[in-house]
Amino acid sequence: MFEFFRKYMRVFQIILAVLIIPSFGFLGVQGYRSMDEGANQSVAQVDGQSITQAEWDFAHREQVERVRRQNPTADPKLLDSPQLKQQSLDKLIRDRVMLVAADKLHLSTTDDRLQRLFSTDPQFASIRNADGSVNKDLLAAQGMSSEMFARRLRQELSVQQVLLGVSGTGFASVFASDHAVDSFFQQREVFLQRFDAASYASQVNPSVADIEQYYKDPANAQQFQAPEQASIEYVVLDLDAMKQQVSINDEDLHKYYEENAARYSTPEERRASHILIAADKSLAAVERAKAKAKAEAMLAEVQKAPDAFAELARKNSQDPGSAAKGGDLDFFGRGAMVKPFEDAAYSLKVGETSGVVESDFGFHIIRVTDKRGGEKRSFEAVRPEIEAEVRQQLAQAKFSEAAAEFTNLVYEQADSLKPVIDKFKLELKTTPGVTRKPASGAKGPLASPKFLDALFSDDALRNKRNTDAVETGPSQLVSGRVLQYDAAHALPLADVKDKVRARLVLVQAAALAKKEGEARLAALKQAPQTELGIESRLVSRMQMQDLGEPTIDAVLGANPKALPAVVGIDLGPKGYLVAKIQKVIGRDPVAADPARARSQYVGAWGEAETQAYYAALKTRLKVSVNDKLAAQAARAEPAESR
Repeated sequence: MFEFFRKYMRVFQIILAVLIIPSFGFLGVQGYRSMDEGANQSVAQVDGQSITQAEWDFAHREQVERVRRQNPTADPKLLDSPQLKQQSLDKLIRDRVMLVAADKLHLSTTDDRLQRLFSTDPQFASIRNADGSVNKDLLAAQGMSSEMFARRLRQELSVQQVLLGVSGTGFASVFASDHAVDSFFQQREVFLQRFDAASYASQVNPSVADIEQYYKDPANAQQFQAPEQASIEYVVLDLDAMKQQVSINDEDLHKYYEENAARYSTPEERRASHILIAADKSLAAVERAKAKAKAEAMLAEVQKAPDAFAELARKNSQDPGSAAKGGDLDFFGRGAMVKPFEDAAYSLKVGETSGVVESDFGFHIIRVTDKRGGEKRSFEAVRPEIEAEVRQQLAQAKFSEAAAEFTNLVYEQADSLKPVIDKFKLELKTTPGVTRKPASGAKGPLASPKFLDALFSDDALRNKRNTDAVETGPSQLVSGRVLQYDAAHALPLADVKDKVRARLVLVQAAALAKKEGEARLAALKQAPQTELGIESRLVSRMQMQDLGEPTIDAVLGANPKALPAVVGIDLGPKGYLVAKIQKVIGRDPVAADPARARSQYVGAWGEAETQAYYAALKTRLKVSVNDKLAAQAARAEPAESR
């Protein structure tokens, strides 16, 4: 038989080539085609124009980068959340609606208006040159040319006009706004009678049958379950792991020390006194010449009596800040004084006096009286600091190189973590009793919902495969696998009997409280003038005191035309509350001033009208969203799925 195969091996090779290569080519092309089709799938349409998955992905990346720039410590899991992805899509749709509407309404921005806005608006000051032109280098750093910036700015100004006519013209009469504000901020005098469930607990005594029935009720099942949990093992690739693998020699450390010598030196400071003959640079040349001559005469006096410098400064210096102190300017470092003054002061030795030094303020005679700093710390003194910095930098570079390989390795050899452990010399960590949600006090990867979601995914639980590499922090990747999984299951009644009884007591006590509260409510409705024998209270939305929103809403929602009014509020497991509204009082004095409240009311109306107009535009432009595809994409992880 083997002879047969050897004899016809060439034939078999040709047959395999004919069968396999076309299939491989077909599947390969199909794979690339499917990837391309996925990127070009339409997730939404505006006026017949598609918004593709690729456009959504790009918009989301831009939004994530904006968030990271504004808040570098933002939690990575929030940046990949379905909520933020949905916000990106909503904004993309809104921008597209505004662009189409601006085009259909012929709202455009002229070149003159564009230039005028760029030249005068403070928000563009950072990218505006002194001559009013755009700083192309700063734009390039953001990945934009001046043409791209102008086009984007023109679009923004045009789309702003779409809604400006609505949002900028909100109006409400004084009567309407004051009536609304008064209603919102009004106070009411109420009598409150509580029926606390805790007060009725002693009156209930659940039977064995009641306990069993409550335990078996499907609606209560989750209260008495052992949560699902898993025993896991995982590895962490981070800077600490990389630092263990970094080797540093003395030559590298000495080189770093010399290249960063300024960092390891104490800044030199000088102390000086001066005599100033003031002559602003704007003075005529003749006037400045007179001031200089006066300074030269003063220098001659100083040279005759060097020890009288301080006294001469008090009598003759025209610097009001230092003259009274004998010209003393205290210690200053480089950059603190104008350059001619600094250059002269740092060229003198302690005790030496300069010649006449000219600056924009006039003419100075400078004497250096002391100096400090300028000492360079020895290499040995800063070696631990240098070694830590160099190790950090090398570890960061090593992590960047290792991250991609780590990600591929845990995916390609998904049946074990040993390959990455051996490759990167990582520590294998094991933890029992891991739950789907972070445990109280959890730290590190086990506090990351993103990592826990990966561990409790169907693939990880069913097939016991490695999770994808998950970013759980800056420069930190984690992959784990489930060793043993225990699904959520009901605990035996014998183990939770006390807990069941305690819950049932609360339920029955709350029911008793509600029953008596409702009876009291019915009686008061029949005789609302009945005295309750308790003190009244003033309540408002500004002063909720110890009352919750349901109570405040019920009290303020009672019809003020039929007072006294009585309402009942079911507090659930806490019991029941009966409120008797006795009187309606004016606006709470704690509320905002009338003018501000009226302005906020008008603003709220303008915002409501803007939202309504936007909704109308969406209807007119036939905006549609592929809900199924959008939901799948919003939930998708950034890494490739298996």
